[in-house]
Amino acid sequence: MSAGARWSDLAPRLASGVVMAAVGLGAIWAGGLALAALVVALGGLMTWEAARLYASVAPERAAITAALVLAVALWLPGVFVLPLALAAVLVNAGTVPRARGPFAALALAALLAPWVIFDLRAGATGLALVMWLALVVIVSDVAGYFAGKALGGPKFWPRISPKKTWSGTVAGWIGAACVGAAFAGPTGAGAVLIPVSVAVGFAGQMGDVAESAVKRQRGVKDSSALIPGHGGVLDRFDAMAGAALAVGLARAAGLV
Repeated sequence: MSAGARWSDLAPRLASGVVMAAVGLGAIWAGGLALAALVVALGGLMTWEAARLYASVAPERAAITAALVLAVALWLPGVFVLPLALAAVLVNAGTVPRARGPFAALALAALLAPWVIFDLRAGATGLALVMWLALVVIVSDVAGYFAGKALGGPKFWPRISPKKTWSGTVAGWIGAACVGAAFAGPTGAGAVLIPVSVAVGFAGQMGDVAESAVKRQRGVKDSSALIPGHGGVLDRFDAMAGAALAVGLARAAGLV
């Protein structure tokens, strides 16, 4: 592969990335209704893409159902969130002709991950924690992208994600650790945030691998074409979803 071809997608990827980062970080900073609107939109769009991937007869209805349920769940005690999310997923699974189990898993992640982000922001150190989560994913992705492109080397999981290399994967872990070190004080988590960041970064990478497996199984390159240089919303936020779910588990364990 020539050097030009190797970096051919860089310009649209960077442009879209800058816009998404500005919108996302701005909503995180503002919190409240701004962040609620963003996470509801993400949940609805990811559900729409999941429904399309699994040949739903009503992907728009699935997206609206998911968005409405998520909008309600954001303002309810956490104990109600999982039952509501499961109810929405079960309703939407009825529009999918087959492979309802894999669709349900993907659709459930599309609802729970945005909720975790919103709930995380609501705490006393919420701004620092959500900024930490976002930067773990962003830095892991950027470090992995450039290290993988520049260094190449053995593939991480060629059968599932043929572009991901071990050099990019390890670079992502290092980037996540650096973010953890920077946020250990502001979040109040201390040094434990460094290994937790590596684990969260790895969970984000596994979210990316899982979505790659879905696309390979469904025979598509991208979940949609909504975002220039990135494909669909699931293509861009699969890592954030995996990382957010890992943070939810870390919070339950009292680590963050």
